[in-house]
Amino acid sequence: METIKQKTGKAFEALKSEFGYKNAMQAPRIQKVVISSGVGSQKDKKKIELIADRLSKITGQKPARKGAKQSVAAFKVREGDTVGMQITLRGARMYDFLDRLVNIALPRTKDFRGISSNGIDEMGNYTLGIKESTIFPETGDEDLKDVFGLAVTVVTNVRDAKQTKAFLLHLGFPFKKVETKEAKPKVDPKKGSRAPKK
Repeated sequence: METIKQKTGKAFEALKSEFGYKNAMQAPRIQKVVISSGVGSQKDKKKIELIADRLSKITGQKPARKGAKQSVAAFKVREGDTVGMQITLRGARMYDFLDRLVNIALPRTKDFRGISSNGIDEMGNYTLGIKESTIFPETGDEDLKDVFGLAVTVVTNVRDAKQTKAFLLHLGFPFKKVETKEAKPKVDPKKGSRAPKK
């Protein structure tokens, strides 16, 4: 099975006819992958440590803690409290994480029918929200109370949403197929839809 890194190397040949690439440097590439998780609602320090440990197991890299910029009494948050964690992956770790995400983790999602393409922004980046961290085999021993969500942002060098979607499809991202509904015959309101009298 081809890895995402190998598919990235073939993106120029696969997409040049569709988007008119003339130079291999125009081919889309992944620049980095950013994984982030919010822990602002967690007040238990052990739970925050557990999330940091699980993220490091999933990504192979220690997360950077993000502190609150200002105190908010309504949310019981003081300036400097840890409210989130972020990991930026590049190079071999990035490709390894994407291979595991696309080929192992996403198919393990309950009632999985594909991911939405609505997460592609105008800058050509794709953000995917994952509700349960347990889809990764590295966190399979978690209790239900220890499950947390995370966001994965794939940053590309493309500045067009259509090209980004075609590139990610080429890499094997399982987007949902849009079903086209058959057009129903229009009914004239004056005539109605009643059967003709015999």
